[in-house]
Amino acid sequence: MKTLDRYVLRSWVLIFSLTALGFPIVSLLINMTENLPRLLDRGLHFPVIVLSYVYAMPAEIAQVMPAAVLFATVFTVGNLGRHSELTAAKAGGYSFYRLAFPLFVAASFAVALAYLVGEMAPESTSRKLELQKARAARPRTARYNFVFRADQGWVYTIRSLDMQQSILRQLVFERQGRRPDYPSLAITADSATYADSLSSWVLWSGTSQRMLGNGEQRTFSFQSARLRALTQEPADLLAEPKAPEEMRYGELTRYIEALKRSGNDTSKIEVDRALKIALPVTCLVIALFGAPLAVTSPRQGTAIGIAISLGTTVVFLVLIQLSKAVGVSGIVHPVVAAWTPNAVFFGAALWLLGRVRT
Repeated sequence: MKTLDRYVLRSWVLIFSLTALGFPIVSLLINMTENLPRLLDRGLHFPVIVLSYVYAMPAEIAQVMPAAVLFATVFTVGNLGRHSELTAAKAGGYSFYRLAFPLFVAASFAVALAYLVGEMAPESTSRKLELQKARAARPRTARYNFVFRADQGWVYTIRSLDMQQSILRQLVFERQGRRPDYPSLAITADSATYADSLSSWVLWSGTSQRMLGNGEQRTFSFQSARLRALTQEPADLLAEPKAPEEMRYGELTRYIEALKRSGNDTSKIEVDRALKIALPVTCLVIALFGAPLAVTSPRQGTAIGIAISLGTTVVFLVLIQLSKAVGVSGIVHPVVAAWTPNAVFFGAALWLLGRVRT
């Protein structure tokens, strides 16, 4: 890596870090100040309140990451132009594209970082709500007397789940039949143990009933058995139902597939799932857009850089909301709707890159 590359990257990383951390911290401090009396009335101690807002950081950082990339790119390139460093670099044989290349590489790393932080956000936000007593704490070692709805119409009724020993007790598994070759099933078992080596459950001491229609049923007992439908791990059974925004990408995918099998409309949730990938990729698109944009008026000062960054962020957020509305309505495929803002900004970025003086 050349000295100029390190110089440009150092400036970009500094601004990116300050923006990605500074904006969420300021936002959370304002929010904590407004809600402090209410949280204290719930009997929360101040250290617990502060810790709850620490857990809120991933969600805030994930939202502000594209804006942080834009600010870092615009101010880095703008500063180079303002101090005539851009002209000096060109005189030394560096084209604008070569000069901006380290910024695009850094923005690519920001894409991966934004995705990872976004995957952390649902769990950390849930923990924040639990600490603030806005939601009952979810069980972490055991769960009792619950019903779990699985794929393919299976319903599990479970007396207890022990996470430490990976044991289920007093189980009933039911599946409603739809046709003669897909009969109703009811399986009971005294217990089930999870074998890590096999990544599956083993049922112990139970019976299986198959309802064939016309009042005919067949029953057999078993000492041990495996149920192919029981594919969930202990942690999956421990988790209580979540809202779509509380799910990671993989969880949301399984949830959408289950809803589709039930005949439900999944357009809104599919848009949300696509945005979990599209928003991180925005970090790279916005860097491609911001770098040539900053060159158009490099000597206008900090105020212009702030105006460009804020204005672009507002336009992008408006496009996101419009695309979500279009995707939910069914006019456009949900995935196409989610990626439309990126496509618009990528097209603008190519146009600006083509016009920049190299």
